[in-house]
Amino acid sequence: MRPKSETLTGQELEIMKVIWRNGQATVREVYEDLKTRRTIAYTSVQTMMNILEAKGHLKKEPGEKAQTYVPVRPQQTVVRSMVREFVDRVFDGSARPLLVHLLKEKGLTAAERKELQKLLDKEAE
Repeated sequence: MRPKSETLTGQELEIMKVIWRNGQATVREVYEDLKTRRTIAYTSVQTMMNILEAKGHLKKEPGEKAQTYVPVRPQQTVVRSMVREFVDRVFDGSARPLLVHLLKEKGLTAAERKELQKLLDKEAE
C-alpha cells in the first residue's frame, strides 16, 4: 500500500488556491471563481471539495445559507510539503539538481538573481 501523499492533484490545488485566497468559501463561491477561467460543473467542484475534506485538507463549518469550507493547513505548509515530496521523488532528495534545472531552463532576471543571492548568503551565516 502506498504511503499517504500530501501532494494535491492539479484540480485540488486549484480549488485550494481559491479557498486560501479567500480564507474560506462555499462550493458556490469556488465554482463561480473557477468557471471564470474554464468550463467546470458545479457538482464536480462539490465532489472535489468533499474529497479534500475527506483527505483532511478542508474542514466544513456551518454557514448562514450553505456549508463553508476552511483550509486545515496554511498554503505555505502544504506547498512546502509538496515541494519536498517532489524533490524526494524526482531528485532523490537533493534540491541542487532542481535549482540547476530551473536556472538553465527558466533563467533569472537580475532582480531574481540578487534575491536568490541574498537567500544563499543568509543561509551561509
